[in-house]
Amino acid sequence: MSNTSAPSSAPPDDDLRRLAEAHGVATEFWDYTGQHRPVTAAAIRAVLGALGVPAGTPEEVRAALVEAELAPWRAPLPPSVVVRAGREHEVPVHVPDGATVTVHVDLEDGGTWPLTQQDLWVQPRDVDGHRTGRATFVLPADLPLGWHELVAQVDGTQTHRAPLAVTPDRLAEPRLATGRGWGVMAQLYSVRSAQSWGVGDLADLAELTGFSGELGADFLLINPLHAAEPTGPMTPSPYLPVTRRFVNPLYIRPEAVAEVAYLPGPQRALVEWAAEEVRPANTTNDPIDRDAAWAAKRRALEVVYQAGRSRSRQRSLERFRAEEGHGLEDFALWCALREHYEGQEWPAELADVRSPFVARARRELADRVDFYVWLQWVADEQLAHAQRVARESGMGLGVMHDLAVGVHPGGADAWTLREVFAHGIGVGAPPDMYNQQGQNWSQPPWRPDALARTAYAPLRDMARTVLRHAGAVRVDHILGLFRLWWIPDGMGAGEGTYVRYDHEAMVGVLLLEAARAGAVVIGEDLGTVEPWVRDYLAERGVLGTSVLWFEKDQRGYPLQPQDYRRLVLATVDTHDLPPVAGYLAEEHVDLRERLGLLTEPVTKVRLEARTERERMFARLRDHGLVGADATERELVEALHAYVVRTPALLVGVSLTDAVGERRAQNQPGTDTEYPNWKLPLADGAEQVVLGEDLPGSARLLSLVAAVRTALGEDDRLAP
Repeated sequence: MSNTSAPSSAPPDDDLRRLAEAHGVATEFWDYTGQHRPVTAAAIRAVLGALGVPAGTPEEVRAALVEAELAPWRAPLPPSVVVRAGREHEVPVHVPDGATVTVHVDLEDGGTWPLTQQDLWVQPRDVDGHRTGRATFVLPADLPLGWHELVAQVDGTQTHRAPLAVTPDRLAEPRLATGRGWGVMAQLYSVRSAQSWGVGDLADLAELTGFSGELGADFLLINPLHAAEPTGPMTPSPYLPVTRRFVNPLYIRPEAVAEVAYLPGPQRALVEWAAEEVRPANTTNDPIDRDAAWAAKRRALEVVYQAGRSRSRQRSLERFRAEEGHGLEDFALWCALREHYEGQEWPAELADVRSPFVARARRELADRVDFYVWLQWVADEQLAHAQRVARESGMGLGVMHDLAVGVHPGGADAWTLREVFAHGIGVGAPPDMYNQQGQNWSQPPWRPDALARTAYAPLRDMARTVLRHAGAVRVDHILGLFRLWWIPDGMGAGEGTYVRYDHEAMVGVLLLEAARAGAVVIGEDLGTVEPWVRDYLAERGVLGTSVLWFEKDQRGYPLQPQDYRRLVLATVDTHDLPPVAGYLAEEHVDLRERLGLLTEPVTKVRLEARTERERMFARLRDHGLVGADATERELVEALHAYVVRTPALLVGVSLTDAVGERRAQNQPGTDTEYPNWKLPLADGAEQVVLGEDLPGSARLLSLVAAVRTALGEDDRLAP
């Protein structure tokens, strides 16, 4: 794309503005202070270029405007159609002027549904030298939910097809025994047992769901389990995975694989020796070493894999492999290639997953591909077991997964789905009160046009896989289904612009997969949110997120319980804040001062923190939840009781609050300066708390009793 000589700060002209709007690229926005901010022409051109739209010169812009206007007329059917059930929808069909056309729907269950043409005349147009007309057909309101196919027949000789998704108008609210529900929130990697391999795993998850269910919890919200690099160093952040569809095999418990029971003595010894290398770490408060844990587990899992499987177990693996299809095969190949070229740059000819060079690598690395497929099957079995334990223990929902907002730019998704991602772009956030330079998360965004062309397959496949063994999913930064802040390479985080997505289609696809799984969807809608977005999500049955410390009235005082939204998951804190004990001790201020993250004088920040705390204490006293000299434990319980007094449909209790932990799992704005996502579960004295310790934790049982009492439930807990 050619560049103009205009200054980088120059605003767009009218033609460039119209072109940007035609492709969902914002030319202006309102910042966190309420100020109107124009977007520079340079940023708009760069974003349009990443969308495949030439806009470097006035001539290119004018040509692209014509193309944008004619593009819908060039294809008989839209690339894909996503509609809501219970409503009529119009579908435009473009055919040679004067041709006859009929349209029907091939239902996914094998049926056929003819469509009626609407008596609506549209002026024909000249498209590439051909006179083209538009016929409008009506999709009836009573089409069943599902993935169907539109079929148009022109003059009885030409057939054209397009995917059709009929999605729920509104996702049903969860059916909980008492109408409302509460649950536990935990970072799974941090919750270890005596038998863990230095990191919390899926066997620990099953134990934790069973215990939480015995306490009366309806769900267990855990960190994203998305896959990370198969070779070190493994990215510690669960929010920067290599793929969001598949699971990190780090979470597999090797001894829980069925074949281990039948290993001969020498092979069984190899598994046990590998565990012995890392098991002592379970009782230390050192940062979790994922690389050491995975190195030991991989050696053990290699032994189990090589031992083979029974005929029925092999058939089960093959069925799983067939169901997951090309997505699994390509991910496993990426893992095999990453392993093969460990520490080296890949040859350029491997950049395209469909190239003959990649096909050859697939053959040459077939055994390693098989191994990585097997790992996903094993992880899937252990996840299924954890969800089964959760439901059998009485949980209304069970496991609640967390879905990260994006993926690593050098990861598997970026390679296997290359055509769906925008290149030369990072996703982030514009400047706000916490990050005055803006943020660049270095994650490539999906292209809205490519999603439509693929019938939203990346979103659909990801949601279907994540929800397979879950009762709910929390979508991190759900605003990304509406718009994302795109930052062109070479520009500052504050120099980007918003790109809008077809939220009606994106949310619809997510809800269809959730409805099929019988799952609840929670959207993390914190921060600067356009008011209509929250209304829209509530209308579709998507729960929002409320965090006690962030919910304030116009004067800056804590929001009264009755003023909270009902359709939310309400919590006291998040993983980006210290647990309550640390927050009350101002450790979030101390830490940011120590790391040089403060943008204002520490005295001012500390005064604001104390004012916020005192206002909260006053609110608790107003509601009769604490006395004048409340202890730390009483304050923790009172804050949770306050949240329970809101109408929130779901209430979350952090496991770190329950055991008295003071340290945050993540400190935004840091990388190596703080052990983000590496802290094992510990109490206020930084003594490690193992999974076996939880049933005997007086502090945990007291907090749960307080929550259940506030909910009006029986506060007698299972022994």
